[in-house]
Amino acid sequence: MELPPTRLSVNINKLATLRNARGGNNPDVLAWALEIERMGAHGITVHPRPDERHIRRSDVLALAPVLTTEFNIEGYPSPDFLELV
Repeated sequence: MELPPTRLSVNINKLATLRNARGGNNPDVLAWALEIERMGAHGITVHPRPDERHIRRSDVLALAPVLTTEFNIEGYPSPDFLELV
């Protein structure tokens, strides 16, 4: 089944940056990604970095199986990044 082109993909890196600055899990990146989908976004975008200053590897692994829209993972094609995607 071919999906239609993505019209709106929301980058959630800033949510993760805020969570990381606060410590803990507030805001909950996974919960917000699902809410963003529920509100009508056609995709979720993340840009993981090696220093994990915003989206973490664990976030990508948690998001991938539950998102129902396009999951756009942007990044430099390093060996670690390619292993992640």
